[in-house]
Amino acid sequence: MAVQGNSQIPISEGFFKLFKQSILSLLFNWGGIFAGSLVALNLGIFSLAPWTLLVYPGILSMRGAIGGLFCGRITTGLHIGTVKPVLFRNTRHFYLLWHAIILLTLKSSLLMGTLSSFLGLFLLGSTSADVLPILGVVIATMAISLPLISPLTILTAILAFSRGLDPDVMVYPVLSTVADLIVTACYVLVLYIFFFFGTLGSFLLAFFDLVLLLFSLLIVSKDAKDEEFRETIKESFFMILLVTFIVNFTGLTLGKIAETIGSNEEVYMVYPALIDTVGDVGSIIGSTGTTKIALGTLPPSISSIRKHLAEIGAAWMSAMVMLTIYSISASILKASASIYGFLHLTALLYATHFQASTIMALIAFIVGIYTYKRGWDPDNFVIPIESSLADSITTISLFIAISIFG
Repeated sequence: MAVQGNSQIPISEGFFKLFKQSILSLLFNWGGIFAGSLVALNLGIFSLAPWTLLVYPGILSMRGAIGGLFCGRITTGLHIGTVKPVLFRNTRHFYLLWHAIILLTLKSSLLMGTLSSFLGLFLLGSTSADVLPILGVVIATMAISLPLISPLTILTAILAFSRGLDPDVMVYPVLSTVADLIVTACYVLVLYIFFFFGTLGSFLLAFFDLVLLLFSLLIVSKDAKDEEFRETIKESFFMILLVTFIVNFTGLTLGKIAETIGSNEEVYMVYPALIDTVGDVGSIIGSTGTTKIALGTLPPSISSIRKHLAEIGAAWMSAMVMLTIYSISASILKASASIYGFLHLTALLYATHFQASTIMALIAFIVGIYTYKRGWDPDNFVIPIESSLADSITTISLFIAISIFG
């Protein structure tokens, strides 16, 4: 079945159409290699405080969760007409969503920074003096990345829709990679400002934090009485709370992986691309599913997953192709890598994908069905929950694969 639910299109034709679009969107995940290379090249700064590596996957995941909510609502809105394919003079629904994203960015930063501080205190040997720096770094990173990523999301959705491509397949996979690269660069920049600019650096971070706070207060004063705005914030709060706990667990798991692999740069290089790809498999399955439910072409029941096999298979197979490309790229960038190193890394990626993507396909579909039946907007939950779970499940799956293959 094609994404649009045209029953006249054979399964095989629908599969290959989806496969081509999935490959096109997942190709952008190759850019995750650059995000991973930024981490690999700056491992020194991540060793300056025990909380830096804990916070990193949390920032990636939280930014991805909020971006996923934004993508899901925009792509479905384009299909059903509540969002126009234009950059300016859009609908009221669009601007309320944009305002909600700004407020959710502040709320998620505060929650994530607070929980990371407590985990650092009890598990990583951080001190109470680290609490404010962690909060400042997290909020500043999210604040700097927000005006860079959100406009790109809108432009990508408009471009895909106007070119006849399915934005459910294209937008989140493309933007998740771009967002990871931007967020990683912002995080590394913020860490350099914090650690090496002294008092000036602290004032700079405080300025970025204050700007996000003031914009959020302005939005609350303007939109707090709007029912649609309140509903988006209310439904998303549970998602943010859940994601906050998940992403901090991901950071602890990444710390364990770091202890195991040491300075193995290839694994760091492919890590953002790997979690992007697994998350994108879930987003393609979940986003196409929620759109088909909204259009009435997919029954809201677990058994209807059989009618979604074309989307699942296309996403799965395109991910396998991309994992091979990541392994080749990392081996080339790491000039000292051997054939054995390439085969070993490829085996790790395949094993991780087999575990994580299978779980994520089921989660994305089940969350979409469950939230729809509860009368909630599935787009407020599906991509944000599956993207954050994907990071944790992929990280755990990678840890298991490393434990098996060494």
